[in-house]
Amino acid sequence: MTVCRGVRGATTVEADDRDLILCATRQMLALMIRRNGIEATDVASVMFTVTKDLTAEFPALAARQLGWLEVPLLCAYELSVPHSLPLCIRMMLHWNTGKKQSEIQHIYLHEAKKLRPDLNVLPPVDFEELEQWINDHLSAESGRNQTGT
Repeated sequence: MTVCRGVRGATTVEADDRDLILCATRQMLALMIRRNGIEATDVASVMFTVTKDLTAEFPALAARQLGWLEVPLLCAYELSVPHSLPLCIRMMLHWNTGKKQSEIQHIYLHEAKKLRPDLNVLPPVDFEELEQWINDHLSAESGRNQTGT
């Protein structure tokens, strides 16, 4: 039976910089896709939030760069709570899947691991290999967009 499940993720950047925001968001989303077997056609929507200290770019652009052109995306600000984690990007992906909630792997990277230490039981991330996967995926998307397929 297929149901809509929420998949959570969060990451941080070192500064309010467009390239850092896009890179960190692509890494978080790519890892979420790979660890859960997510296909864009099964995604109902994605909501991204950022802390108020991030204004250089919409994190949703990273999903568009990965080819998610038909997935509804939304960006918003996270609540400003005293002592909350700064420079943080969060996402909630709504995914139609047959997986049980307990089978879903939520992704918390960099300083955002502090938000959910109970979910940091996943294997360490090989960021070099992950960046290679992202670059391969970006190249494939670029080729499809140029040929119109």
